[in-house]
Amino acid sequence: MPQELTLNTRWTRLAAKRFHEGRGRPVIALHGWLDNAASFDPIAPLLPDLDILALDLPGHGHSAHRPAGQHYHFVDFVADVVAAADAIGWEQFSLMGHSMGAAISSLIAASFPQRVERLVLIEGLGPWGEDPENCADHLAEATRQLLDGNPTKQRHYPSLQPIIRARLQAGDLSESSARRLMERNTGTDREGIFWRTDPRLRYRSPIYITEEQAQGFLSRIQAPTLFIRDGERTPPARYNWQQRETLIANLKIAKLSGGHHLHMENPQPVAEVVRRFFSE
Repeated sequence: MPQELTLNTRWTRLAAKRFHEGRGRPVIALHGWLDNAASFDPIAPLLPDLDILALDLPGHGHSAHRPAGQHYHFVDFVADVVAAADAIGWEQFSLMGHSMGAAISSLIAASFPQRVERLVLIEGLGPWGEDPENCADHLAEATRQLLDGNPTKQRHYPSLQPIIRARLQAGDLSESSARRLMERNTGTDREGIFWRTDPRLRYRSPIYITEEQAQGFLSRIQAPTLFIRDGERTPPARYNWQQRETLIANLKIAKLSGGHHLHMENPQPVAEVVRRFFSE
């Protein structure tokens, strides 16, 4: 069973699940948007030679929310993860990220190459690149949401089932995987079951990285990198994976099956390629 941890950094409290403590290379695992550390429950037990720290990013799972009046800037997650590594005492570590977590991992590996030994990117290759012409509109929308929103208002549910159904309507997950994630993304009080997830995570990002900036980060990655993707799924054109794959100097690509959450839906073959990658 994984160990539940709380890491206190200089500015926030991060929850995490640690698998195989002290039994192998240290790996920080980063989940996707609106997911949580339970995203790695299916695959982590299949990687017994890795000491895996699966984080709940701020606003997700059991981790603390940002203070009132603050945005969830994508680039701020970089400092959160590096602070978590400092808190647990890991000067060097590898990263394994899914989707948004893969994008965050890409930025960390590019910006702190001396600290990142290996990089596993699952269904994500750098952050989404945005057209600069949209920047002003996005900042205006994000500011209006922050000023007009009421993130403290909490809706309650009589059971977990309607929350699971809502997640299933978004697609790409089986009911068992959705239940696993939603059990960690919810809490219970006298009024019923409520979302732990910070509603501000659904607000428009105030500023996006451009495609040119995203490619600039990828070209700076020095760590051996494994990119795992669903070979049967056509990714949105804005991800620009075909072009980006040429930018990382030491890149291996594994095309498997299982959808966007293939590390949850089809963990055995994903774990096999990860094990081979870390044994090289």
